[in-house]
Amino acid sequence: MTTALLPAAIPPGGGPRPRHWTCAEFHRFGDLGAFEGRRAMLIDGVIVEEGPMNPPHAVTLGLVEEAIRVAFGAGWWLRGQLPLVLGLDTDPEPDLAVVPGRPRDYTAHPTTAALVVEVADSSFDFDTEDKRRLYARSGIAEYWVVDINARRVLVYRDPRNGDYGLQQSLDAAATVSPLAVPTATLRVTDLLI
Repeated sequence: MTTALLPAAIPPGGGPRPRHWTCAEFHRFGDLGAFEGRRAMLIDGVIVEEGPMNPPHAVTLGLVEEAIRVAFGAGWWLRGQLPLVLGLDTDPEPDLAVVPGRPRDYTAHPTTAALVVEVADSSFDFDTEDKRRLYARSGIAEYWVVDINARRVLVYRDPRNGDYGLQQSLDAAATVSPLAVPTATLRVTDLLI
């Protein structure tokens, strides 16, 4: 006879309560196809779903990936919309996470990245508030938000006390060098449609 561990019972009179998910449960559901064709992520134990990706978002993400691949060169793995496990209950699946090494260097999902990039249009508030604080709390050294609507890149660096100490807004005429490869220079205009 096998015994399954069941979640603790809801105390009498406790009423309904939200279900807190772990990354293991979230990934298991994903393996079963529960999120097939959907853009789901796990943020602090809550499954969050974004709408379908529109063409400007997809094209911008392609431009960002192309420019960052050139800037970082060999020895870095660019993970597009793949798990980035930032705790037992958080997997934001960023638009792009740059991690050291190559795919074969990993036997599990990465738990940090040298650079995380989100492409924002309708998700701007979520990316610049909730995700910004999440990445800072997780110690991600550098976070960029490519703002499609305002044609700019927001650069966040120096994570401390649950936020970033340095926050910059760069217009299309500016350039930026990633902290992990300071000799590389990207033109912001190359990241924008």
